[in-house]
Amino acid sequence: MTRPVIPPPLAPVDVELPQWPALVKARRRLAVVRSATGRMATLAGATAAAAGLFTGELTGAALLADAALTLGGLVTLRLWKPQGHQRATASVLYLMPGTSLAALLVAEQVVPGIHWGEALALTVWTAGTWVLRPAGVARRMVCPPAPAPSTDLAPAQEAAYDHPAAQWWAEHVAIDGGAAPATVLDDVQRTGEMSMRAVIRSAAPGCPVPDVSIRHLSALMDIPEDEITITSVPGRGAGVRRLTIGRPDDDLATIWAKHIAPAAMSGAVLTGVRVGRPGADYTTTPTPPTEEDT
Repeated sequence: MTRPVIPPPLAPVDVELPQWPALVKARRRLAVVRSATGRMATLAGATAAAAGLFTGELTGAALLADAALTLGGLVTLRLWKPQGHQRATASVLYLMPGTSLAALLVAEQVVPGIHWGEALALTVWTAGTWVLRPAGVARRMVCPPAPAPSTDLAPAQEAAYDHPAAQWWAEHVAIDGGAAPATVLDDVQRTGEMSMRAVIRSAAPGCPVPDVSIRHLSALMDIPEDEITITSVPGRGAGVRRLTIGRPDDDLATIWAKHIAPAAMSGAVLTGVRVGRPGADYTTTPTPPTEEDT
């Protein structure tokens, strides 16, 4: 005889049910009605206690109304709410205004005449119930308010990149622990077969671009360190930086040979470039000789 095969228990699945708009609206309206009712009950209790300082004719009716409202609200609070300490704590909070008001009404009839302690107790009860609102706190504890409607007009979309280099930068360089975390690569321009120019922008508005490790970038891109430069962008703040990788194909010698020499100085070849201001130290950058020079 073979034993029946018992399938393993299914894993629990959390399913979030969509909120019914009509139900959400009804819950909000009910919360407003409860809030207004609580305010009116507080004012009525304060008025009854104030009258009890001078006469006891209304004390019996006030005690009955207080008991009816408190016990009736407590029944609705505990009818279908969570079990355990949460419901017990909420019940104690809900009973505090009613029981303290009943104690105050009874004390006014026991103490002869008008005592300053009665007036102080009445003031403390009125102010504490109006400001703290223990009954409202108890209801929110066992029945959270309806969620506010979402203000998002459309679901969040993944960031789109208009250049593969910007996508690569976001996945390898701008990550936490990368060479330039929390940055974006913009305005990517190819300046040659093995060179490019772009703008590094801080992803957080108003924050500067962090110090980018050229050594880290060199290892990540497998490009010599001397071919990577990061400088400021003219006319812009510290939130952007200019990134240059490689050497452009159209260097000064090529531009001279293509555009300047044919029109103004035919046959002239650029052999060096002086960098610096007049009267200051300068450096001369030699250009490699061409076949015409030899």
